[in-house]
Amino acid sequence: MTAPGEAARPKPARRPTIKDIARRAGVSESAVSFALNDRPGVSRDTRARVRRVAEELGWQANSAARALSGERAGAMGLVLARPAQTLGVESFFLQLVSGIQEVLSARKIALLFQVVEDLDAECALYRRWWGERRVDGVLVVDPRTEDPRPELLSSLGLPAVVVGGPATREPDVSAPGTSGPAASVPAGAPPRPLLSTVWADDSKAMARVLDHLYGLGHRRIVHIAGLPGLAHTERRIRSLRTEADLRGLDHRHVHSVTTDYSDAEGAEATRRLLDAAQPPTAIIYDNDVMAVAGASVAAGRGIAVPGALSIVAWDDSALCRVTHPRLTALVRDTPGFGRLAAQELLAVLDGGPLRTVQGELPHLEARESTGAPGTP
Repeated sequence: MTAPGEAARPKPARRPTIKDIARRAGVSESAVSFALNDRPGVSRDTRARVRRVAEELGWQANSAARALSGERAGAMGLVLARPAQTLGVESFFLQLVSGIQEVLSARKIALLFQVVEDLDAECALYRRWWGERRVDGVLVVDPRTEDPRPELLSSLGLPAVVVGGPATREPDVSAPGTSGPAASVPAGAPPRPLLSTVWADDSKAMARVLDHLYGLGHRRIVHIAGLPGLAHTERRIRSLRTEADLRGLDHRHVHSVTTDYSDAEGAEATRRLLDAAQPPTAIIYDNDVMAVAGASVAAGRGIAVPGALSIVAWDDSALCRVTHPRLTALVRDTPGFGRLAAQELLAVLDGGPLRTVQGELPHLEARESTGAPGTP
C-alpha cells in the first residue's frame, strides 16, 4: 500500500519482445528471429516489415543473450586502477575517453568504464568480464614496468590494446622440441608482442622540454613526475637523466620526484623543492593540475614566474591557458590518441595482426611561464 502523502511509484515500462513484434507484423516468432538476425528463410518484404515494426516498438537485442549465443556483446571495457580523487581534476582521461567514445559510438558500441583500487582488482574484473562475455575487448591504460595484465589478457584470449606503453614478453627459451636457449631463440631476438599497443614517444617529448629550458640558461631543473611504477613515468625519468648527461648537467640539480598526480601532492613537492638550499630555477610537472598548483605555491611565496622560477606542464589544457602567467606546455591531440586506440582495438577485433602504433609527437608551446633565470 502507498503511505498517505506518497505518490504511487510508476511501474517500469515493459520491454518489447520478439512475440510482440510477431503479433503486430502478423508472422511467426521464428520469422522475426530470421529477419532480425539477417538469416535466410524469409522474404525481402517480410524482413522489411519485421524490421519496421521492431523500430516502431523500440525493440533492441538483449546484449547478454547475444553474448551467450556467441555473438558480440557490443561493448568495450576500460578499467582505471588509480586513486579516485585524482580523476575529477585531471583532463587527460576525459579527453582520451572522448576520443575513444567518438570511434565506438560510430559503430554503436558501448564503453564500459570502471575504477578499481589496484591491479589485482583490475585483473579480477577482466576475468569476470571474460567469463560473463560482458565485453568484446578492452583498452588497457597506465601500463606498468612490471605488468601482469598483458599476460592475463593474452591467456584469456580477450582482445586488447595497451594505451601508452609496451606489451611484450621476453622470447620463450624453453619452447617444446628444442634442446636449449640457442636452439629456440636467435641471439638478440626482440621480445614477442602479447597485445597491440599505441604509444607516444615520452623520451623525445622530454628532450624537447630540456632543449627549451637549457637553451634559456637553466641548469637546476626538477621533474615532478606522476605515479612511480607506471611505464611512462619511468620513461620520462630515464629520459631526463639521459638528456642531463648529454648536456653535462649535475644529477643533484636535475632529477625527478614522484607523486600521485594530484594538486595536493604537486603543491607539497613544490614547497619542498623551493625550501632547498639550492632550489630549482625550472620545474617540469607531469600534468596540468600539478603545474597550476605549483604556480600557486610560487605566487603565494612571492616568487616571480618566470623571473625566479620557470614552469612547464606536460599536458596542455584550458587551465594552462587561463592561468596568469599562461603556462608553457606540451600540446598533443589527446582525443586523437583515444581515437587511435579505439580504432586499433576494432582492428584487432576484426582479426587484424598485433601491431605497435605510434601516436603524434607533442610539440612544446612556449608561453609566459618560462624565461631565462633571473629575468624580470
